[in-house]
Amino acid sequence: MDMLWVMPPQPPPLLLPLLLLLLLPLLMWTSSTFVFYFKKCFYVAWMMVLALLAIPLCVLKSGGRDVENMRIVRSLVRHVKYFLGLRFEVSGWEHLQTEGPYVIISNHQSSLDVLGLMEILPDRCTMIAKKELIYAGTVGLICWLGGIVFINRKKTSDAKSVMADAAQTMLDEQIRLWVFPEGTRNQRGDLLPFKKGAFHLAVQAQVPIIPVVFSSYSNFYLRKEKQFNSGTIRLKILPKIETKGMTTDDVSSVCDKSFDVMRSAFLSISNSVTQSNGPVRH
Repeated sequence: MDMLWVMPPQPPPLLLPLLLLLLLPLLMWTSSTFVFYFKKCFYVAWMMVLALLAIPLCVLKSGGRDVENMRIVRSLVRHVKYFLGLRFEVSGWEHLQTEGPYVIISNHQSSLDVLGLMEILPDRCTMIAKKELIYAGTVGLICWLGGIVFINRKKTSDAKSVMADAAQTMLDEQIRLWVFPEGTRNQRGDLLPFKKGAFHLAVQAQVPIIPVVFSSYSNFYLRKEKQFNSGTIRLKILPKIETKGMTTDDVSSVCDKSFDVMRSAFLSISNSVTQSNGPVRH
């Protein structure tokens, strides 16, 4: 007599997604590590989606690579802070009311800096970024369309050549460039020594330098400890530093001056944020 094999009952196809949906609030409430990875993954995925939306808009607006495309990117990205529970307090807006080209320099803590950058990005302003970023899928393509200047940090001669071309482009096309002079991300609670590329750029083009300082993220974001809470970021725009009449001999001194004023502002606004919000909770 043949045995009749009975298939076990299968769960409804929507049961698993429903269980995951019900589990999500519990994990968000009880596991800070889960919150950290969830927010990080959401941030990366959503930025790639926004880039996908921006690509055809940029092509239709400008026909290709153009710094004016940063207006589109800026308008699409500004809402992302709300999803991550972040708030920006900006002071010193009047220092960005400067005509013509200039170089903005700021400290660099994480990829979240992009949100603060877009919060205050002036018109006709783009960035200098590492060459590897161009390979970051849709985000890389929208960076290229936005006129971002890519440099190879491993080859000093290439970087200097790109900076020289960028200086001429700033003057010819009347654009502004945003540079992270630390050269890498830094969450050590202080500023890293500045590399001199941004200052060579400003001196060569004879344009002002406008320092911008982000307060420390340590009151809400700790990468090693896997903490990512809601929080406030203070952005302070400092008075411009003129470079007219300067030569390459003055690059070191203007670099040191910029570092000193930015470090002082960083420590001041970071302490005030910590006192307002308290340290990140584990």
